[in-house]
Amino acid sequence: MTAEKTSTILTPTEEVPTEGLPAGWGTGLWGTAAFSIAIAFSLFQLWTAAYGTLPSQVVRAMHVGFLLLLGFALLGNLKSHSTLMRSILWALGILGFLTGVYNWIFYKELLLRAGGFHTVPDLIVGTVMIALVFEGARRLMGLPLTIIAGVFLAYCFFGQYMPGPFVHRGYDFEQIIEHIGFGTEGIYGTPIYVSAAYIFIFVVFAAFLERAGMIALFNDFALGLVGGARGGPAQVCVLSSALMGTISGSGVANVVASGQFTIPLMKRFGFRSEFAGGVEATSSMGGQIMPPVMGAVAFIMAETLNIPYAEVVKAAIIPAFLYFGVCFWTVYLEAGKAGLKGMNKAELPDPWAAVRQHWPLVLPLAVLVYLLFAGYTPIFAGTMGLALTIVLILGTPLAALIGPFAFRVVFWIALGLAAASFIRYGVDLLAIVLVGLIVACATFKGGRETLLICRDSLAEGAKNALPVGIACAIVGVVIGTLTLTGIASTFIGAIIAIGKNNLFLSLVLTMITCLVLGMGIPTIPNYIITSSLAGPALLQLGVPLVVSHMFVFYFGIMADLTPPVALAAFAAAPMAKTSGLKIAVQATKLAVAGFVVPFMAVYTPSLMLQEGGAIAAAWGYPVELVYVVFKACLGVGLWGMAFVGFFLRGMAPWERAAAFVAGLLLVLALPWTDEFGFLLSALVIGQHWYRARGRSPEARQKLVEE
Repeated sequence: MTAEKTSTILTPTEEVPTEGLPAGWGTGLWGTAAFSIAIAFSLFQLWTAAYGTLPSQVVRAMHVGFLLLLGFALLGNLKSHSTLMRSILWALGILGFLTGVYNWIFYKELLLRAGGFHTVPDLIVGTVMIALVFEGARRLMGLPLTIIAGVFLAYCFFGQYMPGPFVHRGYDFEQIIEHIGFGTEGIYGTPIYVSAAYIFIFVVFAAFLERAGMIALFNDFALGLVGGARGGPAQVCVLSSALMGTISGSGVANVVASGQFTIPLMKRFGFRSEFAGGVEATSSMGGQIMPPVMGAVAFIMAETLNIPYAEVVKAAIIPAFLYFGVCFWTVYLEAGKAGLKGMNKAELPDPWAAVRQHWPLVLPLAVLVYLLFAGYTPIFAGTMGLALTIVLILGTPLAALIGPFAFRVVFWIALGLAAASFIRYGVDLLAIVLVGLIVACATFKGGRETLLICRDSLAEGAKNALPVGIACAIVGVVIGTLTLTGIASTFIGAIIAIGKNNLFLSLVLTMITCLVLGMGIPTIPNYIITSSLAGPALLQLGVPLVVSHMFVFYFGIMADLTPPVALAAFAAAPMAKTSGLKIAVQATKLAVAGFVVPFMAVYTPSLMLQEGGAIAAAWGYPVELVYVVFKACLGVGLWGMAFVGFFLRGMAPWERAAAFVAGLLLVLALPWTDEFGFLLSALVIGQHWYRARGRSPEARQKLVEE
């Protein structure tokens, strides 16, 4: 089987539905109009990102306006069942867009009227915008998030009648609308700023890379590298999802995208349906914590904490490798338990041949990583990475016209130097290069087809950014309520009071809050709400700020894998053809590192490359880092053995219990727990090895079957 053939098999042929919306754009002029709006949305965001000439408040308002226009337009085209309803939804979208235009036109006047001097038209525009954000969120994101935001907004109006610690002094209608609908504390607050400045750019960046063939590269590389290992198809699923996570921060969408081919492949190979679905759900959700392009929450976290995005990436590196490492390990054990071997290596593609064939696609990702860690802002790094991807896409058909290989090499070197010169000469030179490539591609058939790919990528990027943007907008209502009423201080005080006596209990309560909220709302609002409430409290209890926010981030992701709701598991259920709850149980076992590492990092922050503790003071930071990582690997590895019930052979019930206890002792940060954990680990592994040695493969398989 050639690399090309494998790519054809593994690449989905149908467009993946956006959350809350079917595939496509609509038919006739309506569809063309929505498609054109999506392109205009992307071009506006790219222009503001590259040049930044508009005030931040205007960019935020126009971002929300475009979200409402495109969102309601697509709802009208794809979900309405009558011309009347479609017209109404389009009218709502246009009305939402005009609220952004109003903020642009009257930007200076609105600044002067801030602080209680807004006019009646201002208040009408603010009220309409808030109502449309609620309606858009209800239709695109579902009722739970809308209800939660509605409860917070109702608290602004009626909180003065609440009992005890929940009462506030009361606020009139004008003050609430001004706080929520204008300024930078409500809907136009930090979440929507991050959506406009960072998230949108990276979503479009991922759309271009996917269109350019990055998914095919990831699939071929994963197939060739780990397809021949024990449990090959499931190992491929984990690795390809981890690689996909480097460019995409969407979880549930990745389940739908890659699950179309990985889940049936795993089932055909012999894995149980629920386990195959669990592997896909777990590995796809891990994309949100996989550097360098993590989930949208990572950008919001960096902006909220006022730290470089690279610091967030640094904190996520070791936990991400632990997360996917446990997935690989559990799949390896499950395959051994079921007696499954690897795929036929003769039929697998050469991973390095795939890299050699598609190596230009790696360059934008490499540039992105360099810029992020060199101290450039995420908006600059993302914009430049996207621009270089477009340069590569547009340059490919032109290079194909050049005959001699040496001339093609000269062309790429010259094009690369011209594109890379933006670091020294600014964005204008890169823009000139892009315009020149566009003009050149427009002159012949192959080039015009490439331009269509770029056009479609711009539109798909805008559509993919809709759910994230709407979530950031509606959660601004929650943030506005917290800042207006000060209710967060009540919650913070309660956590501090509990944590004075028991930090672990405070962490458990925070975890439960994340998991419960995650049953009905996406990761982004879950993180924003919980971190706003629990983050400051954990900081006062001595937990480093980055670690406390990563704690909330992780459990917001785990909520999509945890029963009873488990959105990622239920997204995998139709492809696995089994119960979503069964998949969720398997996913929870596979994602054990996601549950354990946050707790370990609180007590040993060096696990997230933060400041060292007692071991670092005595032996040096590298020693503590190696020790903590080794302990974490051993602990979660033992839990994998306990959950699967297999290591070198099938494990007896008492062995599984002992392995679980040993892993628990290594996770706990109490006196002597490490020592007892290492001792029990050695006893469990040692006696298991002794019992398994000397047995033939056939005897081991018989023990497994028993």
